[in-house]
Amino acid sequence: MVNYNELTSHELKDIINNQEITSEEVIHTIFERIDKVEPKIHAYVSLFRESALKNAKIIDDRIKKGETIGRLGGIPIAVKDVICTKGKPTTCGSRILENYIPPFDATVIERIKKEDAIIIGKTNMDEFAMGSSTENSAFGYSRNPWALDRVTGGSSGGSAAAIAADETIIALGSDTGGSIRCPASFCSVIGLKPTYGLVSRYGLVAYANSLEQIGPITKDVTDCALLLSIINGNDYYDSTSVPFQNKDYMNALIDDVKGFTLGVPREFFGEGTEKAVEKCVWTAIHKFEDLGAKYSEISMPHIIYSIPTYYIIAMSEASSNLARFDGMRYGFRAEKTDADWNEIFEITRQKGFGPEVKRRIILGSFALSAGYYDKYYLKALKIRTLIKKDFETALANHSALIAPTMPTPPFKIGEKIENPLNMYMSDIDTVPINLAGVPSISIPCGFVNGLPVGMQIIGRFFDEETILRIAYTYEQNTSFNKEKPTL
Repeated sequence: MVNYNELTSHELKDIINNQEITSEEVIHTIFERIDKVEPKIHAYVSLFRESALKNAKIIDDRIKKGETIGRLGGIPIAVKDVICTKGKPTTCGSRILENYIPPFDATVIERIKKEDAIIIGKTNMDEFAMGSSTENSAFGYSRNPWALDRVTGGSSGGSAAAIAADETIIALGSDTGGSIRCPASFCSVIGLKPTYGLVSRYGLVAYANSLEQIGPITKDVTDCALLLSIINGNDYYDSTSVPFQNKDYMNALIDDVKGFTLGVPREFFGEGTEKAVEKCVWTAIHKFEDLGAKYSEISMPHIIYSIPTYYIIAMSEASSNLARFDGMRYGFRAEKTDADWNEIFEITRQKGFGPEVKRRIILGSFALSAGYYDKYYLKALKIRTLIKKDFETALANHSALIAPTMPTPPFKIGEKIENPLNMYMSDIDTVPINLAGVPSISIPCGFVNGLPVGMQIIGRFFDEETILRIAYTYEQNTSFNKEKPTL
């Protein structure tokens, strides 16, 4: 018996098109799976069963009439709850937006709808995408399908958990400092952070504008390339969107890395990286060597400054972006009729924001304050330029770079949440990529005591084709992403 919820979108698409199964039946299968495992996982904050079934019936009717449907025709997709969906809640994992319903779709949502994808729900996340474990969600944490006492990673933990638990077929996440790649690593799925500017950010609720990108989280590299093919391209509504026409990445899926040169930066294997994780990644590197690629160890000297640089910049941008949540225009508002605007503003934010969001707003406001701007924020921007140059130098001589996605396997729920600095240090291998703006894909490369380990393949600016090709070749010659958690 075929478990349709376990298939990929490119497999399901053919089955639906050939009328071997209807899209409505696929949606029913997905929601049966959600009903079964969601109480354990908590991947979603909202589900759209009624509208999903309605849209599936429309797709089925079009197929019966012989009409051509889109590349995601009838395919269920989960969307991180930081991406605006018209007429559907977008909470950002925060009480302050608990009842917010956007009057418009994000550009990426318009593009997947144009290809006839069916949105089945919005996924859990760290509040305003601030976190590496999804424990900062105002609606409760998600659990890792591979070990229910472990975190999913964050901040796109709900999307990755839904993919790993077969509660959806494909998903969208966002990545500010590793928020797609971290949960992809922890949940043993595929996650890609595109080059900054390749995918429109219009409709993505802002945390740190200069760092974040929307990207795919999927079961295999083919689905990753397919979803990226749909969401990329210039957007008039996003001033940071590059003036490139939409590109098809499916042609990059070639099982061959002969002649490729891979750089292995020593700094990504430094203090804090578990030996077992290093071993998994080095085994993968030697696998590439067996497949015809060559590698060399390199040094990227400014990577060691990535964590403080990232958090100064990200928190500064967050303090500015989150000033808009004042209780006046939309979202939660404190009920105190006799208070003036300043008091309403204060109480609303005090009750509406969680502790991690408050912490980052305070630190960001401090870094931008008079007398400290040059000392912290301006200096961080200068170091960011040096980190970017490190990547440009390394990638000028290599096809791609290989590194661990995370320094450890998924940690236990509650293990780091009370120690913010310890939590921040877990981002050590992911934030440099966001500071530089280059693309990176995380793929499964092994297990340590039954817990997933991910490897990231880092590419040149706007050269997603190369990292997809390298990832696809590895996937075709190994079996890690074919394994499933037992729930």
